[in-house]
Amino acid sequence: VIAFFMLQFTLHLPAGARSKGKVDYLGAGLIAVGVSTLLIWVSFVGNSFAWLSWQTAAMVLCALVVLGLAVLVERRAERPVVPLDVIRQRVPALAILASLAVGMAMFGGAVFLGQYFQVGRGYTPTEAGLLTMPMMLGVLISSTVTGRMVTTSGKVKPYIVTGAIVLVVGFLGLSFIDHDTPLAFVGAGMLLAGAGVGMTMQNLVLAVQNTAALKDLGAATGAVTFFRSLGGTIGVSVLGAILAERVKTTILSHLAAAGLPAGAGGGSLNLKALPPAAQAIVREAYGDATGHIFLVSAAIGVVGVLAALALPKITLRSSVDLPAPAPEPELVEA
Repeated sequence: VIAFFMLQFTLHLPAGARSKGKVDYLGAGLIAVGVSTLLIWVSFVGNSFAWLSWQTAAMVLCALVVLGLAVLVERRAERPVVPLDVIRQRVPALAILASLAVGMAMFGGAVFLGQYFQVGRGYTPTEAGLLTMPMMLGVLISSTVTGRMVTTSGKVKPYIVTGAIVLVVGFLGLSFIDHDTPLAFVGAGMLLAGAGVGMTMQNLVLAVQNTAALKDLGAATGAVTFFRSLGGTIGVSVLGAILAERVKTTILSHLAAAGLPAGAGGGSLNLKALPPAAQAIVREAYGDATGHIFLVSAAIGVVGVLAALALPKITLRSSVDLPAPAPEPELVEA
C-alpha cells in the first residue's frame, strides 16, 4: 500500500507515455497453464503414478502442446509477454539461462533450509528463520559491495562469473550437511551461497540493460526477471520431489532396520505424535536428505557458471540509443 501511494505521488510520466498496446492475456495464460501442468506432474510423478504411465504421457503432452501454442501466440502478439526476438539475442539468452539456474538453486535451496532446521534439527519455526539469516546476510553484503565495485570499474561480467562460482561452492559445502552438522559449518555454506546470489542476480539484469536496445529494454529486463521466478518455481517443485522420494526411502529402510512398522514415521510430520525411536529416524532422514538436494542445486548452478562464462565483455554505458535531437532552426538556416 505504501509503495502504491509513493508511485502515485512521485512517478511523473510525460504526457502520452501511457501505452495503448494490447495486453498479451492469451500468451500469459497459455504460459501459465503449460508451466503449471509440468509442475503438477513433477509434484505427483513417482508417488501417485509411475514415471512411465498414461498420466505422465497425458500431462507432459498436454503441457508441450499448450507451450507450443504459447510460442505461436508470442510470435504474433503486438506486445508479447515473452518477446521471442529479444530472448534470442546472445546476452539476454545467456542471462536468462543463468537466471534460471540461479533461481532454481537459490529459491529451491532456501525453501528447504527452513524445513531442514525444523524437521531435521528440531528447532522451532522462529529459530529456523533466524538460523537462515546468514544466507540473507550474504545477499545483502555482496549485492551492496558488488554494486559499488561495478559502478567504479564499469565491468559487469567478472562479478557475474565470480558470483556464479561462489554460489556453486556454497551449495557444494551445504551438500555435506546432515542431521548433526555443526551450525557454524551450515552457516558458512549459507553465507557463501547468499554471497553468490547477491553477486549474480542483480548483475545479470544489469548485463541485459547495458546491451539491449532502448526499445527492447523493458522487454529484456522483464524476460530475465520472469525466467528467474520461473526457475525458482521449478526448482522448488523438482527439489521437493527429490527430497520427498529420498526421505521416504530412507525412513522406510531405517524403520525396517529398527523393527518398527512402516507407518510409524513415514506418513506424518507431527513428530510429537510419533514414538521416540521413530522421531529420531524421521529427523535423521530429513537432515541427511537435505544435503543431497543441495548437491543437485550445485549441479544446476554449474549451468549458471557456464552461461556466465559465455557472456561477452560487458561494460556500463553512459547512454542508450536515443534518437539524436533535432537541430535548432537557426543552425539549419546557417
